[in-house]
Amino acid sequence: MADWASTHRLWEKWASNNVGSSGEPLKAALLLNYDPSAPSRLLSLIAEQEGTDLKAVDLNPFIDFVKRNNLQKEFFFIGPEQYLVTSIYEHWFCARCVNTLNPGGEGAIIMQIASHLLIGMYEGSIGAASRAMVAVDQFAWQLCRKSH
Repeated sequence: MADWASTHRLWEKWASNNVGSSGEPLKAALLLNYDPSAPSRLLSLIAEQEGTDLKAVDLNPFIDFVKRNNLQKEFFFIGPEQYLVTSIYEHWFCARCVNTLNPGGEGAIIMQIASHLLIGMYEGSIGAASRAMVAVDQFAWQLCRKSH
């Protein structure tokens, strides 16, 4: 995996172009340290976040959900939002928020990249989900490229 300084620089550049302001593909994104084979107390859970102000305690139910690996049978929470998994692929999955007040809906794309989980949250439906997937995949590709 790339060293922390280069990961941070990559995150800053990527987030400034993809997260937050109107017209960007993601309303929020988180990069979590996640290595089920390593002691969890060695690293802070939240490596980076943009567009949200969650604490590690807000993400513990989500991490427990990922560890249980029961993706198709349970809801999960990221902060106050409750999600239902809609699609599962080899290293990532998509989910829709079931308690949103946004009439266009909200969703999340979660991708495992080495010892990280990348969470991209978006507002909207199919078109927004496609743009969000491109943004998340772009960060994953850049991070993997830096680590080799």
